[in-house]
Amino acid sequence: MLKRSHLAVAMSFSAAVLCGCGGAAQSAQPSPAASTAAAKDKKHQFEAAKADCMKQKGFKYVAYVAPEKQESDEDRKIASGDYQAMKTYREKYGFGVYAVYAYPKEMAPEGMAGNPVKDPNRKMLSSLSNAQLVAYNEAKNACMGVAGKKVLGLTLKSNLDYFSQMAKAHKRAKAAELDGDPKLVELAGAMATCLKGKGYTVSDTKPSAIDLRGERTFLEQQSNLGKQQEGDLQAPPKMTKDTQQYQMPELTPQQAMPYLNKEIKAALDDLECGKDFYPAFIPRETTVQQRVNEQFAF
Repeated sequence: MLKRSHLAVAMSFSAAVLCGCGGAAQSAQPSPAASTAAAKDKKHQFEAAKADCMKQKGFKYVAYVAPEKQESDEDRKIASGDYQAMKTYREKYGFGVYAVYAYPKEMAPEGMAGNPVKDPNRKMLSSLSNAQLVAYNEAKNACMGVAGKKVLGLTLKSNLDYFSQMAKAHKRAKAAELDGDPKLVELAGAMATCLKGKGYTVSDTKPSAIDLRGERTFLEQQSNLGKQQEGDLQAPPKMTKDTQQYQMPELTPQQAMPYLNKEIKAALDDLECGKDFYPAFIPRETTVQQRVNEQFAF
């Protein structure tokens, strides 16, 4: 059985999960191509500043920057909104939500389903007692503020505040550059009309909202399964209006498949309705996302 964190916090932008333990990313839209050398250097500076601060506070922290994802030709086609490439992906993985359970070796984040943990800090955290973990997190929150000011020029209160501010930056950028674009608004409206005609509920027709509508629908369903299994979490972290909490269930691949089959049907309907929208939206959304991520050394 694939056991995910019982608390996965998904941001309003694709795939960032605050607890650092995974979550259903917007898998139909792979991460942008390799960052510039300057962006990579900024990531290393940010990590080094955190590590130096943690050392001064008596804690071990390794300045770790994950290797850049090597994208295939198929990945690049999907990132361009190519209809056939997106269809091939969705025929197997849907929106990428239940596929994490159905195909854990392919889709599960590191540390789950036997996938090795690469971040040395995650390995170290697993050896701490509860009291040590509380002290460690307090120090890390303080050091996030130090590193944020030194490298990013940001005033950060905590690790959570870092992700919250990044979510707000994504939201502002997408609202200004995507949701206000007349052509994208027109294409998103046509997609919404098509989806409603197929029986789907569309509560928000803004381009950035219509893009995430399908994934969020199944994330919410998945979260409800988690609550049914374990009840509401007693003390979840305090969220902001720019973050959303998802309580993830435990599912075997066999248990996940019926849910995934329904998700695949919805994802293919979504693609048919969005065959004009996605090629126009995805490349621009990817550019905006990459720019904001680089601003935050993410």
